Amino acid sequence: MIIASNFKTNHTRKSTQEFVSFVDEFVKNSSSSVEVRIYPTATALNSFECDKSIQVGVQNFYPVQNGSFTGEIGFEQLEEFGIKSVLVGHSERRHVVKESRELIVQKFDFAKQKGIEIIFCIGEPKEVRESGLDTVMEYVLKQLDGIDLDYDKLIIAYEPVWAIGTGLTASNEDIKETLKRLRETVKKPLLYGGSVKVDNVEDILNIDNCDGVLVGTASWKAEDFCKMISTAQKI
Repeated sequence: MIIASNFKTNHTRKSTQEFVSFVDEFVKNSSSSVEVRIYPTATALNSFECDKSIQVGVQNFYPVQNGSFTGEIGFEQLEEFGIKSVLVGHSERRHVVKESRELIVQKFDFAKQKGIEIIFCIGEPKEVRESGLDTVMEYVLKQLDGIDLDYDKLIIAYEPVWAIGTGLTASNEDIKETLKRLRETVKKPLLYGGSVKVDNVEDILNIDNCDGVLVGTASWKAEDFCKMISTAQKI
């Protein structure tokens, strides 16, 4: 089971250190076997010393080792902090920042070359969901074009775009059916993301083919994030 927190553009260097330390202490004291991932802002990166089940990764990077790319972060900067996990293809990168499918594939390939864990995000906008499950599957599977689904450190996060940060959550039946259909193509761990909260995470984690969650807003308080870890441990 994987419980992941995406800080997006939240927390400072100081509060991130406090968050990671709090979660690390909780995991150690509870002897949790849950795999924990934390994705802070780039300015908050540090050489965190954590339990082996916890990895601090990055939300974004540019697919180069280093070079003349003003404002971007290359792997030389990530390797300084021992980063071994990255997010690729998040809907906010696709739809807000306007990353192209070509750049997303380049990022995947570069991270794969580096041999690190990739949480690859896919998901559909509301108008696609309203057209039915077959249309949803056609849309999300197209997002996997050019992605090596056999990569051994690949995790897929299904996050319906219309449910991210809106307070709306896909119905359990919608999640179940979508993950079931994804499982026909994807044999790697499947996460769900989209308005996951402390009070609904148990129901979501109990859905067939759900191997964990990628959480935004509801994970930014360390106490709440630890409650989700505890729920996953019980399951």
